[in-house]
Parts: sequence; structure tokens; C-alpha cells
Amino acid sequence: MKLKLVILSLSISITAAFFSPCFAALEWSVLNRLQIDTSPVDVAVSLNDKWVFVLNDRGEVLVFSRDGSLKEKIQVGKHIDQIKVGPRENLLYLNSRKNKTVDIVEFDFIQNINTADSPFKGPADAPVVIAVFTDFE
Repeated sequence: MKLKLVILSLSISITAAFFSPCFAALEWSVLNRLQIDTSPVDVAVSLNDKWVFVLNDRGEVLVFSRDGSLKEKIQVGKHIDQIKVGPRENLLYLNSRKNKTVDIVEFDFIQNINTADSPFKGPADAPVVIAVFTDFE
């Protein structure tokens, strides 16, 4: 009789465990907040988490770095209503339901490097400067 009672209470406990909702404790926090002066329409994040792209209601894609600083604004037009990141971090897909189009945009950030007072070969006013960063160790 005791064995039947133990089996019955075990089966009730197992059944209750499977069919009752089980909520785990969840901790969360806001890592960063992007402050923009327009209404966001869509958001996309690069695969390596380096860039955050925010499409706003003015037809601009705001490019934020990982630390939340605004790096660039790309004027894409108000007809764009969705953005997606491509397989590379410098590809962006701009969708327009109204125009039934998808624009594939490739972008690169150009970084100006101050080469004044650096050793150089060739004319000082050359139209192209190639900067080489090396470490001899």
C-alpha cells in the first residue's frame, strides 16, 4: 500500500512539473541608449556588432558605432521602409515596399591620416599618399 502511495505521489509530482509553468529568474539591463532626434522606422545591427544602423522617418540611415556615437548619416529617401545588414559588415539592403525595390548599398569609411612631419619618399604634394604601418619586432 505504501509503495502504491509513493508511486502515485511521484507520478502526480512529475505530471505537475511538466504541465505547470516554470519561470526562471531573468536579469537584464540597458547596455546603451541611442538618443536620436527623429522617430526610428527600422534598426539593423552588423554581424560583428560593430555598427548599428537606424532608419529614421526623414529617410536617413544613422550609423552608430558600438559605443553609441553617431558616425555618419546616409540620405536614402523617405520611400525606404526597411533596412537589413548583408553578409559583410559594409553591405546594407534598403527595402521599399512602395517602389517594390531593394537597393544594395556598399559603404566604406574613409579615415584621414595626418602624415605631416612623417618621413616620406617622393614629392610632398603627391595626389595619393600611401601610409604604411609596420612593427619591426
